[in-house]
Amino acid sequence: MFESAELGHTIDKETFKTEVPKLREALLEAQYELREKGNFPVVVLISGVDGAGKGETINELYEWMDPRYLSTLAFSAPSDEEAERPFMWRYWRALPPKGRMGIFAGSWYSIPIHRRIDGEIDQAFFDQRIDQFNRFEAMLVNEGALVLKFWFHLSKDGQKTRLKALEKDPRTAWRVTKESWERLKTYDKLQDVASHLLRMTNTPWAPWIVVEGTDDRYRSLTVGKMILDALQKRLADTRDQNYPVAPPIFPKIDALDVLTALDLEQKLAKKEYETRLAKAQARLAELVRSPEFSKRSLILAFEGADAAGKGGSIRRIAAALDARQYQIVPIAAPTEEERAQPYLWRFWRHIPRNGRATIFDRTWYGRVLVERVEGFCSEADWLRAYAEINDFEHELAADGAIIVKFWLQISKEEQFRRFKEREDIAFKRFKITEEDWRNREKWDEYHQAVCDMVERTSTGAAPWTLVEANDKNFARVKVLETVCARLEAALKDKKRHD
Repeated sequence: MFESAELGHTIDKETFKTEVPKLREALLEAQYELREKGNFPVVVLISGVDGAGKGETINELYEWMDPRYLSTLAFSAPSDEEAERPFMWRYWRALPPKGRMGIFAGSWYSIPIHRRIDGEIDQAFFDQRIDQFNRFEAMLVNEGALVLKFWFHLSKDGQKTRLKALEKDPRTAWRVTKESWERLKTYDKLQDVASHLLRMTNTPWAPWIVVEGTDDRYRSLTVGKMILDALQKRLADTRDQNYPVAPPIFPKIDALDVLTALDLEQKLAKKEYETRLAKAQARLAELVRSPEFSKRSLILAFEGADAAGKGGSIRRIAAALDARQYQIVPIAAPTEEERAQPYLWRFWRHIPRNGRATIFDRTWYGRVLVERVEGFCSEADWLRAYAEINDFEHELAADGAIIVKFWLQISKEEQFRRFKEREDIAFKRFKITEEDWRNREKWDEYHQAVCDMVERTSTGAAPWTLVEANDKNFARVKVLETVCARLEAALKDKKRHD
């Protein structure tokens, strides 16, 4: 879930100076409308790694908005009075009333995270807390609250660099403590714990918004605009306030995302392609025939832009496998039988047994891609699907499945070239339909949907691999080498499955 927060998002000083006055005016108008209507509270959680700018962002919000109608709650170790009460007691007491915004700096998530990192609580207890938080937040939303959860992220090197910069500046040196440097040593553990927590609490009613904390201007402007957008949409919502409303998904304000960051010009010469392809196919054949694989299963999920080359990549994988060992499942519109069942039912039907592989040509992600963009399901359905899909994949991985997910990306120009080629070549005409051309007209909508999908469903157990597919040779080799690397690493990990 952290890929898009390590791309190096920045906002230049002139853009920031131009945008802030308009943002401040709009935030104040929304804040006063919230106070005047007084029909729901706003709960903002600011969490993340040390040095990512949590305090600075809160200070910016106080400067941009009317502080009389804001409250900031900072929680450290519980007092004696708080320790003698149930864990959630002090958070209940701190909730903002309708018409106001409460900012939680160190929320109900902080103590369980640190206790889990320090080994004071086990995974089972941690997960019990997570379930408690999910129910608590669901209650808040069902009572009408708008819940916005921000996680400020830095890479390990980025955190170290930022702490040094803060320590060097006399105006900010006080923010860096001995504990800050101590926590840097546990960065990898924090990422493991935080990744699990974000996945488990990334609910449709209160999803996490991961923000890169490297650039102050980008971070502040992003948070300010997302709060404004969520407030404006909620204030304009005329539905029953007990109807669960999730914060809107907001595009990156600097136009940098996981797709635009790809270098689509990468290529492989024919000779190198043939050498690496043969080597990867041989390695894959060895891996799936190894004794270790008999205790595991392999699930390959292929998504991508139309004409990006999913079929070609799948054929190169299948060429390395025994036909008795795998099945390819093409996914199209659901049948009547499938529509009569819960959405994920038709995918559960094809989950492979140990020692086998299933290759999905299109997947369960159709709900948050084509169904979202084309309006084939409700907003509530596709917002809910992110959490349901994450849980689905987590359950598969926990039972021993090795899940490898690919998104194949091509440029709009390359897609047009391939569409025309398919029309001109007789044996390829079956690949091009009127629907492909209609989908192309919604390129931008699909682009945003893909970025949201990657950000919300790229987990430790089932990360996305984005494949630069303008060059088919490069794409096919990257796919095969990724499958081999993931499979090899998983088969070496015997901690859970021996």
